[in-house]
Amino acid sequence: MPGPIQSIERAAAVLRLLARGSGPLGVGDIAAALGLAKPTAHGILRTLTGVGFVEQDSVSGKYGLGAAVLHLGAAYLDANELRSRAINWADALAARTGEAVRIAARVDDRIVVIHHVFRPDNSAQALEVGELLPPHATALGKVLLAYDADLATMVRARELPALTRRTIVDRVALGRELAGVRQAGFARDAGEFTPGAAGIAAPIRARGGLVVGAIGITGALDALCDTQLRPRPSLIAYVRDTAAAVSRDLGAAQRHSLSTESDQE
Repeated sequence: MPGPIQSIERAAAVLRLLARGSGPLGVGDIAAALGLAKPTAHGILRTLTGVGFVEQDSVSGKYGLGAAVLHLGAAYLDANELRSRAINWADALAARTGEAVRIAARVDDRIVVIHHVFRPDNSAQALEVGELLPPHATALGKVLLAYDADLATMVRARELPALTRRTIVDRVALGRELAGVRQAGFARDAGEFTPGAAGIAAPIRARGGLVVGAIGITGALDALCDTQLRPRPSLIAYVRDTAAAVSRDLGAAQRHSLSTESDQE
């Protein structure tokens, strides 16, 4: 039997490296991480860019996953399957936190709520399944933007509407926010979408590490955040642990789904 094809193995390693969610990488970074000569890494990247699996930023020259790979990752895991895999975990998260839980996913070029668990206090609430979320002003939206370079590029190319006085409307500031999401492994919004309300969300990953959705809680600003608008660590832990559990059920490797204590500090 013929052996493995080295060039394909190397291309797969490049895609796995870019899928880790650490942000765009330069040729030198990729070559060093994989032990490749820079010309070899550049040739692989040029080929992957040509088929749409990798995209190069025109300003920084760095590389990230392309839309073609992201669409492949979502092709076998539609919104209904994601919801069915996550529903029990979402119920448990609502019970633990006492807050409403929502799961969101990218549907075409929009962020859509695909599952909603009511806050378990018997108060009057409206079902939000199917609601479109502003990506730049919600924790769920920020998670999906942070790990979807194609969507983030489209959103930053448009005007960022100010929904409240705390909404991030500056493209550079949004870029910094998304970099922070990738570093910390969770996103938050504090009065950015609705005055007096807040959200905490974390990524849901499928096999290979690609982010296919986000799960999070929403509630009163003073319940989810401290006086400095920082999310409460215990709630961050609940959200991230739930996202990790759903990711494991979807076949994501442990290194993609598990959080560390230092990430939460």
